[in-house]
Amino acid sequence: MRKIAFVASEGLPFIKSGGLADVIGSLPQALLKKGYEVSVFLPMYLKIAQKYRDQMIKKCSFTIKVGSIDSVATIFEYKPEDVTYYFVEHAGYFEREGLYGYPDDGERFAFFSHAVLRMFKECDYFPDIVHSHDWHTGMIPVLSRIFYGKDSRYVAMKQIYTIHNLAYQGNFPSEMLDSCLGLPYSLMQDGTLRFHDGLSFMKAGILYSHKVTTVSNTYAQEILTPQYGEKMEEVLKFRQFDLWGIVNGIDVQDWDPATDKYLAETFSAKKLSGKAKNKLAIQEELGLRQTKDVLLVAMVSRLTWQKGVHLLVEKMADVMGLDLQLIVLGSGEHHMENQLRYMEEKYKRRMVFYGGYNEELAHRIYAGADLFLMPSLFEPCGISQLISMRYGTLPLVRETGGLKDTVRPFNKHTLEGTGFTFTQFNSDDFYHVLRLAQDTYYLDKKSWKKLVLNAMEKDVSWENSANQYDQMYKECFK
Repeated sequence: MRKIAFVASEGLPFIKSGGLADVIGSLPQALLKKGYEVSVFLPMYLKIAQKYRDQMIKKCSFTIKVGSIDSVATIFEYKPEDVTYYFVEHAGYFEREGLYGYPDDGERFAFFSHAVLRMFKECDYFPDIVHSHDWHTGMIPVLSRIFYGKDSRYVAMKQIYTIHNLAYQGNFPSEMLDSCLGLPYSLMQDGTLRFHDGLSFMKAGILYSHKVTTVSNTYAQEILTPQYGEKMEEVLKFRQFDLWGIVNGIDVQDWDPATDKYLAETFSAKKLSGKAKNKLAIQEELGLRQTKDVLLVAMVSRLTWQKGVHLLVEKMADVMGLDLQLIVLGSGEHHMENQLRYMEEKYKRRMVFYGGYNEELAHRIYAGADLFLMPSLFEPCGISQLISMRYGTLPLVRETGGLKDTVRPFNKHTLEGTGFTFTQFNSDDFYHVLRLAQDTYYLDKKSWKKLVLNAMEKDVSWENSANQYDQMYKECFK
């Protein structure tokens, strides 16, 4: 049985700021079924310590002395079921209110990377595969090969690196190479880790891993271009023959309308009547006019340019001129939030903005809405469209990244499709396809119901993706 160690900066059920946490929470479970032994390494953030530390076992403690770092790392183990979780404790680095966005983020995650690798030796636990995620763990492959490379057990481990969002690269001053990582300056001089006159954690992960993955096939192709490559496209082209695009799945037990404890009434593809009751319930909860006949449109998202929220805001007067109700749940850029608050006041009982995030409310919105908006500029994979389809809420998406890979556009002639799509990133095209969705909802009930059934029958589990990861892991050992 091969052993896999997942290393990430966040993961459910412990801590979450984005889609990475969902992947770390559910992919290991799918790989267990493929016969792997799986462990997960995470920092011991404040919220994790407060809730879980009393249930953990202290495994080992050791001092990390690298450059200007001279600090003790303590490793705790927690095994609620079949996946074993290890937490790196350092109160100064990790027991803070937030996860990221601090001036010393580079130092924090350099320490975390060293602590994970040292733990392998201190606890005599050497996995066959180390699967690192996003910029925070990008230095693990290079540290394993160079800093710890005198030990053949480190060299033998296969390194996998997954890019969840290329826009966040972990770029820091070059001095950190020595002061926090303990790596030779020659890696800057020869250009290996140099990026924009500094060093890049993500570039290190891309260059030093055996395989590089990202979270959809289309995004894997997009990031090789200047439009989506975030100035990293030439580095990625160098590794394109080892680059895999594997779309994410969702936890189909947590996200199941037939068993969801947060809903007013459970439902399924065979019993759709419960979906209408959830619409009435969410309308009542959020102060919208209660009617099962109106098209209820929803958006659950970070309110940023990348997510295309401005396309909705730009066309808000036209959108609210349609026969629909609108719910927006999320937080982000202040001017977006202010615009949505103004619109909520202007279109009372027809439009609601809920600032922030509420997991239970999100479940009820997915269940009660008819149409779900994701007009993203780019989307490495996206999880919301997978959830919305499972709940019979048709996604309206821009054809990019994982959205293009997972949402099949409506074909009125064949009645194929699982949602509505548009190509160009502009508000006119977004509004045009929104009108198409509205017309289909009101004028072609038969097609709408067929689309809902198509969406609910789509396999959005991790099963197929786990098969692809299994194939990739096996290739590393050929």
